[in-house]
Amino acid sequence: MLIGNLVGLLIILICVAYQYQKSTLMKSFAILIVTLSAGTAALAFFEPLANIFLSRSDNSRFEMIVPWAQPLSFVLLFIVVFSVLQTIFGKLYRQKVELGNIAEQIGRVICGLFVGLILSGTLLTLLLISPLPVQYPYPRFESTRPNPNNPNKVFFKPDGFVTGWFSLLSRGSLSGKRSFAALHPSFLDEAFLNRIGYSSEIPIVSGSESILVPRRQRAEQKALAVWPAPDELKNTQGNSLPPKSRHHLMIVRIGIKRTALEKAGKFTPSQLRLICKREHAAQEPLRGENLNAYPLGYMLEENRLKTVDLSEQINISFKDFEEGSRVKWLDFAFYVPEGYVPVLLAFKQDTVVELPAPAAPDEAPQPATFNPQRESTDSK
Repeated sequence: MLIGNLVGLLIILICVAYQYQKSTLMKSFAILIVTLSAGTAALAFFEPLANIFLSRSDNSRFEMIVPWAQPLSFVLLFIVVFSVLQTIFGKLYRQKVELGNIAEQIGRVICGLFVGLILSGTLLTLLLISPLPVQYPYPRFESTRPNPNNPNKVFFKPDGFVTGWFSLLSRGSLSGKRSFAALHPSFLDEAFLNRIGYSSEIPIVSGSESILVPRRQRAEQKALAVWPAPDELKNTQGNSLPPKSRHHLMIVRIGIKRTALEKAGKFTPSQLRLICKREHAAQEPLRGENLNAYPLGYMLEENRLKTVDLSEQINISFKDFEEGSRVKWLDFAFYVPEGYVPVLLAFKQDTVVELPAPAAPDEAPQPATFNPQRESTDSK
């Protein structure tokens, strides 16, 4: 936490001191608008820009860039927008405007404070989406047993201020077909949790076509991708699963494609998140505001759930595919809050798929089990 706190505090102090000593209130206010606009543009468009590089990830020339696609896009957008707007404001601001000594001093300090808050928050956000060891810029969660409900935060929470401000805009004045708040309910948490296994050479990107969920084959059929967990479901020791107040347990089926196994076959549960929406708004999964749920475990065998820590590594090899199969299906269990339904499934940094409506309990299919321990035992 020390590095994150020092970086944030130092940037804020430098900005306040500079605006107070070297600027005027009008120039300070202009810098504030420019910085805020550049940060908003970077958050709004860094993913589409990064997808240009990610779509070429099979090309060996771009292979080294792939993990850095999002942070590089973020930096590029921020610098370009900041430079352009700063140039425009510089040409418009010709005459010196004096608003009184007290107003100038107080106004410059306030503007400098917010400029520093935005700049430090933008920098911390950039570092959180970068493929760095999890201690940089600060350990938002414990890397061994992360708890998504209890993140660590730096002084003044500048990164939360920046991403929270943009999330508010994305479901309000800047709302579109794909709301940032809907796709990234807890962006900073997601970014850190996606990097937990990076030191163990677990890819943080997988390719937008790496996973899929079951779809109906005919119009009269129902897609069986989400359904309530059976009451008789136990853990591997035969004990009942731990209850969670005001939540219900749901099973979600995810398919890992054979062709994407190199990047998608090795992952941690922290890289898999279920995006849930209030039932009355489930028809518009990409609009408004959602929340995340992370896996409790996966189906080991019928009526047995293998519970996992979010930092636990899951490896899928070609041996796990049935002969002639192009997809390895796995059933993961999630606790979903009451009044919410799963609408999206996100995997790693760059993959989001839409989920069909949940099936009824009596429509649940046979479980898609996964038992890597048994395979290694049989091989001996």
